[in-house]
Amino acid sequence: MTALRFSGPVLPDGEVRDLYVLDGRVTYERPSGAETGASGWIVPGLVDAHCHIGLGPDGAVDEETAEAQALADRDAGALLLRDAGSAADTRWVQTREDLPRLIRAGRHIGRTKRYMRNYADEVEPEGLVEAVERQARSGDGWVKLVGDWIDRAEGDLKPSFPAESFAEAIKVAHDNDARVTAHCFGHEVLPGLIEAGIDCIEHGTGLTPDLVEAMAEQGTALVPTVAQLEIFPGLAAAAEPKFPTYAATMEDLYARRRETIMSAYEAGVALYAGSDGAGDQLHGVLPTEVLAMHELGLPADVVLGAASWRGREWLGWNPGLAEGDPADFVVYDTNPLEDLTVLGRPAAVVLRGKVYA
Repeated sequence: MTALRFSGPVLPDGEVRDLYVLDGRVTYERPSGAETGASGWIVPGLVDAHCHIGLGPDGAVDEETAEAQALADRDAGALLLRDAGSAADTRWVQTREDLPRLIRAGRHIGRTKRYMRNYADEVEPEGLVEAVERQARSGDGWVKLVGDWIDRAEGDLKPSFPAESFAEAIKVAHDNDARVTAHCFGHEVLPGLIEAGIDCIEHGTGLTPDLVEAMAEQGTALVPTVAQLEIFPGLAAAAEPKFPTYAATMEDLYARRRETIMSAYEAGVALYAGSDGAGDQLHGVLPTEVLAMHELGLPADVVLGAASWRGREWLGWNPGLAEGDPADFVVYDTNPLEDLTVLGRPAAVVLRGKVYA
């Protein structure tokens, strides 16, 4: 197989090097006959830590649509995906050499008729543990819970399950060697989840200073999906005629989003980048999420690390590009730490050693 040479600063340390790709892996020992690949700033493959391959507005989509979603993510430089719940069985994606590496969480687990239709494994509290065991077996070391959603009888965001049911579910998941994450918009569900030792919170708009301190102390991560929070005003406007309390809650959470997320960062909570892509139009947009995190006030090195080397390490993959590592990286014409907009213009995407322009 022909070797390829890539030249430039290699992040995160920024050392200028000649990086070679041979048999799908990285080497810094020059092979004979190496051909020029590309030059520029070399970044370990980007990580979308919250997306939904195989999921559309009405539930599972066909394989052709799921393939298009994964290709859009790949071409945007997202080479490692944590699928945070999908109604489709997407294990076939993991057999495709041209598609991003995929870590699956199985299907969302939600309360009966208390989540988006056709999305979740819907159960009542007495069935939660069994559902967690089921999805732990189905996924790749992650289980996704629906922490809260609108309760139409109450007219506001409410926890999907009692705190004690969540605590038992988290313990069972850990006993099955799975980490647990949960969709959480509001505040009420969060104290019990964090006290029970949940591994990650998605969105987290209801966090308060005491809770982010607890998260930082026990190592609970946060994937804030900043760009996707822009849907909150629309949700509030649509709900206001029938559910004014819920509408007011969503407006308040949206208004406080910067303060909430920056307080988590300042407390030392580990933040990661997730696009929340679920439909065709929401894939391939990880660079937009990175920019949204930065515009909120997070430093460029923090958000790029969250979307690359730190995200990879968190998910159990090689954080950098050491000798012998899989050749998964993106090349940019300029330094992304100085201009994050370049993430939307990759010069070359390299996955498993193959170049995708």
